[in-house]
Amino acid sequence: MTHQRHFALLAAAFLVSSCTRTTPALRSHASDSPPADTAAAAATATAHPAALPSPRAEDSTVATAPLRDAYHTAPLDTVDGRTYQGWKYFNLNCSRCHGEDVMGTTLAPHLILSLKPDGPIPNEAVFLQTVCGGRPAKGMPAWCTLGLTPAQIDTIYAYVKGRSDAKLHPGRPARRAQ
Repeated sequence: MTHQRHFALLAAAFLVSSCTRTTPALRSHASDSPPADTAAAAATATAHPAALPSPRAEDSTVATAPLRDAYHTAPLDTVDGRTYQGWKYFNLNCSRCHGEDVMGTTLAPHLILSLKPDGPIPNEAVFLQTVCGGRPAKGMPAWCTLGLTPAQIDTIYAYVKGRSDAKLHPGRPARRAQ
């Protein structure tokens, strides 16, 4: 048997076995001919591809696994749409420098103390000005020139201020139904 035909039979047998969710027959590499049931399945697959069962045809059961486990806990906080959107924008744009959950990194400080009343960013206007204009001397880009709008920055402020005021726990919040 040629190597090309042998490979074609093996590929067809694999296709049949993966579509029907059966374990493919194990065989020795020393043998030149595949087992009879594998050869028959491969011949059927190459001769009549429409005869193959549709993938996942027998998969009509509903998963009964619990939705939460030790690694996927339920959110601790439920927030409004504005704050939830701010969480998403923060994680997309800011967390790579300011850290997950606004906790800071070696690149940029955490913002929890920065947004306190006695911190360097005491209100929303200063936050908007800082994020929009950036801090080029410290390596922070001007986010308005990179495409963030003042409305998007406003949602980020809602999330970061919630973390700063200890109203939000670390982790992903749940969005409150409106």
